[in-house]
Amino acid sequence: MGNPAENRLFSVVETADAIQEKQRAPDKRTPPPPPRLVRPGETKRRPVRVRHSHFHIFGRELSTPFLLLAAVEVLVLALAFLGATQMNLPAALAFTGQASTLQMSLFVVIGMVGMVSMGLYRRGFRGGATAIVLRILAAGTLAIVMMSMLFYVFPPLMISPTTMALALGLAVPGILVTRFGMLKVLSHEAFKRRVLVLGAGDTASLFQRLRRKSDQVAFTVVGFVPGQGDSSKVEADSLVDMDESLTDFTRRHHIDDVVIAYDDPRGGFPTDELMHCKMHGVNVLDVADFFEREAGLLKLDILRPSSMIFGRGFRQCIYRDYAKRVLDLVSSLGLLAITWPFMVFCAIAIFIESKGQGSVIFKQVRTGQHGQPFTLFKFRSMIMDAEKDGKAIWAQQKDPRVTRFGHFMRKTRLDELPQLFNVIRGDMSFVGPRPERPEFVETLGAKLPYYHHRHWVKPGLTGWAQIHYPYGASEKDAFEKLKYDLYYVKNQSMALDILTIVQTVEVVLWGRGSR
Repeated sequence: MGNPAENRLFSVVETADAIQEKQRAPDKRTPPPPPRLVRPGETKRRPVRVRHSHFHIFGRELSTPFLLLAAVEVLVLALAFLGATQMNLPAALAFTGQASTLQMSLFVVIGMVGMVSMGLYRRGFRGGATAIVLRILAAGTLAIVMMSMLFYVFPPLMISPTTMALALGLAVPGILVTRFGMLKVLSHEAFKRRVLVLGAGDTASLFQRLRRKSDQVAFTVVGFVPGQGDSSKVEADSLVDMDESLTDFTRRHHIDDVVIAYDDPRGGFPTDELMHCKMHGVNVLDVADFFEREAGLLKLDILRPSSMIFGRGFRQCIYRDYAKRVLDLVSSLGLLAITWPFMVFCAIAIFIESKGQGSVIFKQVRTGQHGQPFTLFKFRSMIMDAEKDGKAIWAQQKDPRVTRFGHFMRKTRLDELPQLFNVIRGDMSFVGPRPERPEFVETLGAKLPYYHHRHWVKPGLTGWAQIHYPYGASEKDAFEKLKYDLYYVKNQSMALDILTIVQTVEVVLWGRGSR
């Protein structure tokens, strides 16, 4: 979210001046933070820390700072509505107290939905100040549209136009000030989880490959503890020389998470000490679980098959399947009712551009649930006979086979609308991994680990990978998207489906990942 401060690794670096100072005063050692060690004769002061945890909500592990930001912005929206009601008191008196409370709740909920749909709560958001301002303004505009539609269907809930205008006029600047202020506060080390990594080999080096600020927003790596026989692959100044028990170290340095990242755990790890840490409130978790929690993906290069079988997730439930089918039908029929004029427009435009030659609807065989083939429908966005030799070709950036109107449809995702009929027919779900061509599935399945596991669920019109990763047009892209697809397969739920649908609005409006 936003523009958080960079993650800082634990390091102890001595400059030439520090060495001279140390020679002049050898009895006074003052290592730099973090963590701040105790000087001789000094009583240790506990740094400012906010003890926080994670809560499983909407299919995600949400941290306390994340929920705190949401709670403060909910409060801002509520106060904006109350302020507008007081400023427009004559119109407000037309509503009963109960109605006003309901209207305020609707205003807050729709406002929050608007911000979620604009990606303002998306993990890994990399936009700067300008992107945040634009998205907040877009969220306000979207909120007006949603409330107008709601009031048209349910007139008794209508808020007076003056009150709604005043409420939005107060809410938008209030959210702007709150968002930038909270991001500044939450970027403080006090709100970051302090992580100690057990291991210093290839697996542990994954932490030092995190270069973007958005990847390190929620935690600080205190250091790496080499395991027996580990060949160090991390920076030397980030290594921790354990001269005390693990329990004492975690307590003295205020560690929140101990992450097991040994290349070969059979070399042995301190079971008793880890249990002692766990029973004293320190979270002990595997490195794969850590990245799943922080990044919303499965690290396939360190994922063990046993964790997929014995760990949580990767479960199907017949009742959830029925509920998902209802969501699919409601979502697809509702979207079809809204977008049918655009579909007619696209059909006419394709017909005119192609001068009446060629089909409007493009049909192609894709791989569905359990590897079963089905026919996928799309508006034709390429020239006829785009693959003359019959060989499957990845779509490329500025693909010359794409027509002028086809480029517009791909940018706005209008070419995907006929897939609503695939969802109604039951070939696809509204949310799921995107369906691939059998030729690509065969190739990728032979090269990428766990690739066929994505077919345990129905393919989707949108998906977890679509809102987190741009358009995939290579084997490398397929591997990266597979990490998100398997996260969805593991953690699928109605809440995660609804969250994915809402966040898809950002992908469509901002054209992320289109080709």
